[in-house]
Amino acid sequence: MGSTYALGRFVITPLARLVYRPRVEGRGNVPKSGPVIFASNHLSFIDSIAIPVAAPRPVHFLAKSSYFEGKGIGGWLSKEFFTSIGAIPVHRGAGQAALDALDQQRALLEQGNAVALYPEGTRSLDGRLYKGRTGVAFLALQTGAPVVPVGLVGTDLVMPVGAKVPTLNQRISVKFGEPLDLSHHGPATSGRARRLATDDIMAAIHALSGQELANAYNEVPAHNPIERIKQVLPHERR
Repeated sequence: MGSTYALGRFVITPLARLVYRPRVEGRGNVPKSGPVIFASNHLSFIDSIAIPVAAPRPVHFLAKSSYFEGKGIGGWLSKEFFTSIGAIPVHRGAGQAALDALDQQRALLEQGNAVALYPEGTRSLDGRLYKGRTGVAFLALQTGAPVVPVGLVGTDLVMPVGAKVPTLNQRISVKFGEPLDLSHHGPATSGRARRLATDDIMAAIHALSGQELANAYNEVPAHNPIERIKQVLPHERR
């Protein structure tokens, strides 16, 4: 991440705290060193700024590679901004792209870093908390990294889905829960262990965020008949 990330934390973090005065709870629950996974609900684009701003240590997260690939001054500014807040470029998608993303996250954890992930997979458009996908649990069980649940409140009011710029008249809350040791569920190779660990993570997030439960997966709209069939067939949402 280098000097751009260091400068970003030096400038953006105090500025964001000054402007939005976030209410932060449970900072003492965050391990000061070693690998850790922040598992959060996902309401807004600014969630990936709110968590690093509130966390007591540097946090990295994955962002669409297109944010880093733009041309001209606009592309350069986008790349510098996302680098400054700890974003790592990734080509999103299923199959090999998803495996590559897991590899990147595992590498960060093996280096002793903190990463932020959203078990729901994508932003909630209606404010409800959706069922978690098992990728976060897989990563935790595979690496042994503790999971710190995070409950974000109000980020959807600061920057609703579709908004171009955030408002300045709303405050947000960032709540860090106690670290979860999920190893008792079994190995990462066990589908049952991944599911049970994921349910524990989502229950902890729900206790912090207080959202209404959707009791369904937050599925990206299907673009063709094959995708629609896959969504209705029983399968593990990674």
